Amino acid sequence: MSEISINPGTLPAGPDIKPKLSRDDILMRGSMIVIALYLVATLVLPLYTMLSKSFSTYRMELSQYEFQVSDDAGQFDGTILSGDALNEQIGAFSGTELSTGSDGRLSVTELFPDFSFRSPVMYQIRNTSDTGRFLVGSTLQDNTDWVTLDSNQFRRVQLRPVQSRGLENFVNYFSTPALFNSIKNSLWISVISTIVTVTLAFWFAYALNRSCMRFKGVFRLIAMAPILVPSLLPGIALVYLFGNQGMIKELLFGASIYGPIGIVIGSVFFTFPHAFLIISTALAISDARLYEAAVSLRSTPWRTFWTVTVPGARYGLISAAFVVFNLVITDFGLPKVIGGQFNVLAVDIYKQVIGQQNFEMGAVVSVVLVIPAILAFAIDRMVQSKQVALLSARSVPYQPTPNRKADRFFLVYCCLIGLFIVGLLAVCQFAALIKFWPYDLSLSLKNYDFNKMDGGGWGSYINSIKLALLTAVIGTSVVFFGAYLVEKSNGFRTGRSIFQMFAMLPMAIPGMVLGLSYIFFFNSPSNPLNGIYGTMAILVICTVTHFYTVSHLTAVTALKQMDREFESVSSSLKQPTMKLFARVTVPVCLPAVLDISIYLFVNAMTTVSAVVFLYSPKTTLASIAVLNMDDAGDIAPAAAMGMMIFYTNATARIIHLIASKGILKRTQGWRSR
Repeated sequence: MSEISINPGTLPAGPDIKPKLSRDDILMRGSMIVIALYLVATLVLPLYTMLSKSFSTYRMELSQYEFQVSDDAGQFDGTILSGDALNEQIGAFSGTELSTGSDGRLSVTELFPDFSFRSPVMYQIRNTSDTGRFLVGSTLQDNTDWVTLDSNQFRRVQLRPVQSRGLENFVNYFSTPALFNSIKNSLWISVISTIVTVTLAFWFAYALNRSCMRFKGVFRLIAMAPILVPSLLPGIALVYLFGNQGMIKELLFGASIYGPIGIVIGSVFFTFPHAFLIISTALAISDARLYEAAVSLRSTPWRTFWTVTVPGARYGLISAAFVVFNLVITDFGLPKVIGGQFNVLAVDIYKQVIGQQNFEMGAVVSVVLVIPAILAFAIDRMVQSKQVALLSARSVPYQPTPNRKADRFFLVYCCLIGLFIVGLLAVCQFAALIKFWPYDLSLSLKNYDFNKMDGGGWGSYINSIKLALLTAVIGTSVVFFGAYLVEKSNGFRTGRSIFQMFAMLPMAIPGMVLGLSYIFFFNSPSNPLNGIYGTMAILVICTVTHFYTVSHLTAVTALKQMDREFESVSSSLKQPTMKLFARVTVPVCLPAVLDISIYLFVNAMTTVSAVVFLYSPKTTLASIAVLNMDDAGDIAPAAAMGMMIFYTNATARIIHLIASKGILKRTQGWRSR
């Protein structure tokens, strides 16, 4: 019997074996889908609705209306006049005037030069198609029947626009010089503010990380102070310093603080801590061997600075520049307070929506504003992806050496920056405590009687605390759990990638754009979520979504430090994933959880742009009260409310610090073993 040889390479391919999903896998994937759907409903769909709205055009189609005019005896001769023909004959309306918004109205009497409401002449009007609409007083006529009116009634006829889709809104925007100039103004202000802020923040961070100057801890605390106040507050301080009745307005040598000068100075104030944090992190990590090599090669300190220090911090500088640029170009509060007649994109959105009720043009400006914001965000992410580790296992951490002259110089420099930051806050506090600047400088607490001012009174302050607490609790829970699902789920690579994309999107969307998109999406009667519009719930959802990305990245960074062996051991012991999450993951990552909660709390207290379109009379907020009181001319009470936000956030930071130390001492003792 002959042996049969079998070549393993010729064996038929067996079926693909897919691992069976466990109960925990199904639970984690289902939970990830739920949070992803939350991001779709609160971010993707509103943005799509807003984009769709920007292409919705409304135009008065005069060809859809016909008229008959009687003689003085009220008799009609059967002559039918087309609205389009009448307009061509007398030129009452130009093509631009016929383009309008969804709430546009056009008086028909302009088509009849001899019209008089005292005349005995009778008029008839009708729609020629089912899409035509007109108002007689407040009564809408949308059929094709003739409507007979006397002259007094006819003067109350208002034509309504017809909706279509196209690029007409964008054409109108770019053909309007005042609106188009806003793009140039926004870009110019953002570039100037970025250059100034990054330069000042770099030398401040350099002083704290590369010198042996004193009081580093104090200066680090001072540098963080602007994060605790809304962006409107530096604008109010600058008005008191350099306004028409400012304390030191002479220092501007006749120039006005209302406009680009004020916006740039205020932008430097509120973006400084963001740039400082990023650059300080970059400068804190450096290899001392590079500097030792530079000394050995007899390189001058200046040459060492440009060949070693700056290249080592280049990614931090680039990232800081794009973060500052994004913050400035998307900020609304500061230009609204001190911008004067200097229009920028964010304020244009507010004017179009609140001032003119032109929601379509507001959507157009929002789309224009999103473009530079997304570009800046994309470039920043691309630069960060190319960053490489500066420290290896053989690296020697850099330790600055004392240099009396340099240390004194940096101390003076940091004192000047600290004076700038503390000075603006002190001016606001001074303004809040005096009776009537500049005529009565006696101290008083009357500016804190918010119930007598526009803005919602003390109820606005209470609402802000409620919003901040709800955002901190709900936001931290959703964000951290979502990050855990993305980082620790098995397989499901496509779903995790899509979730990660959704989680990164909010950072590229300006708050004002997000708030406006919520109007279009949640205010629609056909939306089943319409019930939350005008409630505290929509403010919490908007705030959590707006600040989702930074919180998500913080959580992911903490979770990456935990080895996946925890999940493997839990699985081998047949322990549920949620038990591992509650008893191991959360306690280990508790520092990050606490950081996320305070981050969301502080930002919920100070946010303006994201919620300025969404609050109702019952849900006014402290930051919005600052804006409304400033609009009403109550600048001192606005400063007082701004300082209340500052003290609340400072207190929250202190409580967070004390609580963190106590909690972490009990839960993180294993770290010190």
